Parts: sequence; structure tokens; C-alpha cells
Amino acid sequence: MSEPARTVAVLATLDTKGREVALLREQIEAQGCRALVMDLGVLGTPGTRADVTREEICAAGGMPLAELVRAPTRQAAAPVIVAGASRLLAERVARGDVHAVLGLGGTQGTSTGTAIMQSLPYGFPKVMVSTAAAGDVSAFVGIKDITMMFSVGDILGLNPLLRKILANAAGAACGMARAAPLERRPGGRPVVGMTNLGVLTDGALRALARFERKGYEVVVFHAVGSGGRAMEQMLRDGILGAVFDYALGEITDEVFHGLRAGGKERLTVAGALGLPQVLVPGGAEHVGLFVPPDTVPERWRDHLHVFHSPVILAPRCNADELRQVAREIARRLGTTHGRAVLFLPRRGTSRYGMPGGPLHDPAGDQAFFDELVARLPRSIEVQERDAGAEDPAFVDECVDRLVALIEAGAPRAGAAAP
Repeated sequence: MSEPARTVAVLATLDTKGREVALLREQIEAQGCRALVMDLGVLGTPGTRADVTREEICAAGGMPLAELVRAPTRQAAAPVIVAGASRLLAERVARGDVHAVLGLGGTQGTSTGTAIMQSLPYGFPKVMVSTAAAGDVSAFVGIKDITMMFSVGDILGLNPLLRKILANAAGAACGMARAAPLERRPGGRPVVGMTNLGVLTDGALRALARFERKGYEVVVFHAVGSGGRAMEQMLRDGILGAVFDYALGEITDEVFHGLRAGGKERLTVAGALGLPQVLVPGGAEHVGLFVPPDTVPERWRDHLHVFHSPVILAPRCNADELRQVAREIARRLGTTHGRAVLFLPRRGTSRYGMPGGPLHDPAGDQAFFDELVARLPRSIEVQERDAGAEDPAFVDECVDRLVALIEAGAPRAGAAAP
């Protein structure tokens, strides 16, 4: 028995992209899928048929199209279109009527299309064909699993190159639509979220292997800002049910405006939800900074420092700066209520901070640890160890303690297998 046809939602402004969307519809149907075309336009005449009209989208976004076009501006129209299309698409996704989304646009269309995509769940297929995909796409992708495809030429009239790129995009979206969805297993062992940095990778690999031997799946997040934000969102979404927060450098960079800044919600969600968590301030002793090649900014020249790469500087925070970081960590953990343990590795919080490392400063570490212990909420247990953050026995104890916290009580969130 053949499986039902999968549906790909197509997001585009049909007044300027009508011919291109018509071709996408043909290509999607040639792949054996259905196309659901959603018109994100406001002005002009649609150049092809919409399955979800701009009138429907504007109404769902809280403003009738007739009112929006009285004094149309992109600033006024975009929030209405994004809200309306997000709502209508989410309803169809929840019903199982749409299985992938494919967007098409220039800079404005990319901004609108990816804002809609960011509202969709992790694992749901999202493809954006964009003239802007060869540049910095961080604002478009955010922390969601959006696939960006560079259109190479402008999306303005059909030609052999664009026809092939659109055919490829249709094939990609249809293939993704047929792939198995993110598997959720409520009541089973929770998936563990773990943060990592390059200066902790040996320890992270050991932790990953130990979790797997104990029957736990782990999603590892590179703690460079986007990774930590994604982990917090996946905790909130119920995809993750426990945390080994091994790398807290995102808090240091939040305080001192580094490249790894993790945002306002970093280190708050697991505690607020009462999820099991083991924390290690890995990589918190230094800041990560983008710099001109081999250049140390004046602000950091009197600090210990090392170049992580020619354009990434890692200056060591001094004792007073680390006390600031400790206070911020404690503040963010203020809503934590139980099932949380902080392990402090007294011989160094990263490979750089170990004896013999370029950022070794035991007095600074002790000032940091003392401030943490003094400021943390009493609901968080603290364990100090005469070890480095990557020492095998230290890592093993952290993993074993988190497993014990998980198994001491039923998981508090749904679980998912990546």
C-alpha cells in the first residue's frame, strides 16, 4: 500500500515570484507530493494561483488586507504577514496536513519566510531558497534548523540555472517531507542536552561515551551563543529532559560582550522546569572575542590571553571579573528548585586553565569558586574536586551524578530521539 502524498507548503510573494512559484508547484507535483502555495504578497496582482490567499493570511494576522493596503509599508505589513502565515501554517502542521515548507525570496522575502519558519518545531523540514544565502544568514536561521539554498542569480524570471535550482529545492523539500519525523517517546529515558567548547572536547567525548553506555542519548551543543540558546529552547519544547551543562562560557561572554554570549534566557530554563541538571563552569575563565588577525585589543592587553585561532582571542578574566561572572551565574540559577548539582574543578575549568596552560590562574579560580558558593541558591548542591574539567574521573562522576538525579524521579519532560 503506497503512503499518502506529502504536502510541501510554498512561501512566496506571488506578485513578483509568480512564474517561479508555478514552476515549483510543477516540480513538487512531479516528485509525487502536493504543493500548498501561500501568498505572502500585499500589493500587485498574483502571478499564479494561491492555495492560501493574502487575504486569508492578513485576516489571520489580525488586520484585513484592505486596511493594510491603505498606507502600505514593509514595516507595517511584515508583522501581519508573519503572524498570519505562522498561525495558518502551524494549524496545518499540527493536523498533519503539511510535511515540509519551502520558501523563495530576496532579502525581504527571506526575512519574512524565515521568520515564519522559525515558528515551526525542530525537526520539521524547512528550506529557504534565497539570494542572500551566500552571506551571513545568522539573522535568518536564528536557532532553528533552516536549510538555506543560494539562488546564485536573482529570483527574477526563469532561466536554465534558476529552473535547475528550483527543481533541486523541490526535490530537497519533498525528500525531507518523506523522512521520518522527530521521534518522541514520552515516559522513556529523557534525552540529555550537553554543552561543549573546543577546550573541553576530550571531556565531552568521554561524557558522551559514558552516557551512551548507560543507555542515554545526548544532543551536544557547541556553546558559542546559538548552541546554548537552542538548548534552552529544546528544553522548553520538551525535546530534552535533563542537562549536563559542561560549558558556561556563554555567561562570561554575556557579561563581557564576547562572541559566545548566550542571551538572557541562558541557564534559566532547566531550573525553572525542575529538570535534572549537573553544571560545570567549563570555559568560564575566559572571554571569546573576534579580533583582527593576531591583534589584542587595548582593553585586554594586561590580561593573560591566548589565540584560539588567528581571529579569535581568548583573554583570561581576572579575579574581580570572574566574581562578576559568578554573580551572574547565581542570579540566573535563582529560580532553580532542586535536582541540580554544580561541580567545581579546582585544577582548571578548561584545557587553557590547567597547570601549564596559557590561562592558568589558581588564585583567580578560587575567587570565582568562592563567589559562586556564596551566591548560589541553597537549592543547588555544590561539589568541589581537586581535578581539572577534563579529568576522566571528574567527568565520570558528573555523568553518573546526572544519571542518578534522572533515575531518582520520573522524567519531567517528553523525550525525543534525534
